Amino acid sequence: MSKILATLLITLLGVAYVKGYDIVKSRSQEHLPQFYLIMAAVRMVLIATMIVLVIVFTEDKAEARQFALYTIVIYGLMMMTTLALRH
Repeated sequence: MSKILATLLITLLGVAYVKGYDIVKSRSQEHLPQFYLIMAAVRMVLIATMIVLVIVFTEDKAEARQFALYTIVIYGLMMMTTLALRH
């Protein structure tokens, strides 16, 4: 269940980045670097918080490690996909 929620969160963050990039680009292109940095910080904080919460509240540490690895891999895939779509 936690992997499904992680996938949904990361997908939502990717969609928010792509849509936000389009909005900022159409209204104020000079603010794209700030938008990227803010979104990168928000994504990292949310993903790190989710991983830490799962590690703290999961009794099975092997499952927690698998979740952390899974989340980091799909986060990397989302980053590559969003950058390929918008740069």
